Amino acid sequence: MERIFKRKLYDRLLEWKNIQNGKTAMLIEGARRVGKSTLVEQFAKNEYESYILIDFLEASDEVKSLFNNLMNKDFIFLQLQAIYNVVLKERKSVIVFDEVQNCPLARQAIKYLVKDGRYDYIETGSLISIKKNTKDIYSPLSN
Repeated sequence: MERIFKRKLYDRLLEWKNIQNGKTAMLIEGARRVGKSTLVEQFAKNEYESYILIDFLEASDEVKSLFNNLMNKDFIFLQLQAIYNVVLKERKSVIVFDEVQNCPLARQAIKYLVKDGRYDYIETGSLISIKKNTKDIYSPLSN
């Protein structure tokens, strides 16, 4: 049963990637410790040339502070590539915001990052924590 469930979720991610083509972000929300992060990382490895997974439970203050000011997206992307030692490729890379409820400014930034159009974005987080920690934040997400 678990394999069928994971396959169904993986297929839904693939459908999102192929149909939306970067026009929306994907939000994977649910209970803690059910495999959201594992599924998303497997998807990123299999379906993109490169990816950055930002785990906001462990991310440094330097990483979190990148989302304080979105005026220079080139700087943000260069910093992320340097910090995570990954080369992002336009329309061939995904940036994953794992446990996004721990960085509300990153969640809010999704709207502008998606509009920029260079990369795909997937967010994961606890259902309860997302609702509690992002009250009053607008984000045009597909779920």
